[in-house]
Amino acid sequence: MVNEIRVYYTIPGKLQLLISRFQDHTLEIWHRFNINHIGFWTTLIGEDNNALYYMLAWRSLAEREDKWTRFLSDPEWLSVRKKTEAEGPLVARISSQLLLPTHFSKKN
Repeated sequence: MVNEIRVYYTIPGKLQLLISRFQDHTLEIWHRFNINHIGFWTTLIGEDNNALYYMLAWRSLAEREDKWTRFLSDPEWLSVRKKTEAEGPLVARISSQLLLPTHFSKKN
């Protein structure tokens, strides 16, 4: 199992638009590709309140490569992204880290 934590640092004022895009469009597209999300978070207290954090679960790096590549080139996703960014980008920068659990981590 490989977990991926992704952080989307949004353009100020665009966080809610990004959350809406995930809620209204992206998750449905991910469902078609069997992309498994663990959860999404925003900052309650901390340094950056313009960030959206989320975690994905992958069986392997090969699964991630296959599904993520197909998602990024999906015509529906490309259309949604174009429409939701018609007035400019929502995200300034993305951070992604692939994580391996330690032997003493909880098993899901």
